[in-house]
Amino acid sequence: MQKMFLREENKEVKKIGVMADSHDNIEAIKKAVEVFNEEKVEIVVHAGDIVSPFTADYFKELWCDMLIIYGNNDGDKIYLKERFKNIGSLYNDPYIGELYGKKIAVTHLPSIVPALAEKFDIVIYGHTHEKYVEKNKALIVNPGECCGYLTGIKSIAIIDIEKMTANIIEI
Repeated sequence: MQKMFLREENKEVKKIGVMADSHDNIEAIKKAVEVFNEEKVEIVVHAGDIVSPFTADYFKELWCDMLIIYGNNDGDKIYLKERFKNIGSLYNDPYIGELYGKKIAVTHLPSIVPALAEKFDIVIYGHTHEKYVEKNKALIVNPGECCGYLTGIKSIAIIDIEKMTANIIEI
């Protein structure tokens, strides 16, 4: 299946799909991909702990690119990068960049979130497996755990760039 790059097709859509801690849960990954495609997100940000390179077989169904940071359980970083090369880009933690004119930071380390929130418009993080959204100076988003292993709740988030809001979605 060929990728459909929505940013070329539908410029008024400014949504970022957010997920973290998928931990090889194939059914949860499939559901997250389905929701992100239905919502026509332009990019999916994964805040760490994909874990196994074979999950690329399921993430390749996304209709957009991914921005991925390594988490503490992502062991084979070289093979992850190889398997995801046509799906998205992997970065060391933290990722610092810009999307849609917003300064963005992505981390798997909750301990650095307060410092990042002082300098960035959007801070996305994972690791805790707990859903969290706060909007003060920065929009801070932890989508919770995609895998559902610790809390029993599988969740992802979608950020609306125009409104600078995040919606947590249980999948």
